[in-house]
Amino acid sequence: MKLIIATIKPFKLEEVREALTGIGVRGMMVTEIKGFGSQSGHTEIYRGAEYAVNFVPKIKLEIAVSADMADQVVDTIKSTAQTGKIGDGKIFVLDLQQAVRVRTGETDGDAL
Repeated sequence: MKLIIATIKPFKLEEVREALTGIGVRGMMVTEIKGFGSQSGHTEIYRGAEYAVNFVPKIKLEIAVSADMADQVVDTIKSTAQTGKIGDGKIFVLDLQQAVRVRTGETDGDAL
């Protein structure tokens, strides 16, 4: 099993969700986050005053999948979330040692 953690631009969330559902992903966790990377913040003008935005709003997706499905999920996120501009996000793939469905007690692949 693999845990895929992806950060994407907020306006891409629904498009990514639809694409992942289309390839068979049955669930994911979504968190609104703030962060910075290469873009390291920027300045904006609001009501005539300029101010620094040090952290940029992002969406963090956490998706647990079987190991054989991980590459397809990564490719789907990458192609769907990409705008070609700085700040498109990152994808991390981690080994997932155990999963348990709380309601039924099912474990590992059955719990996904």
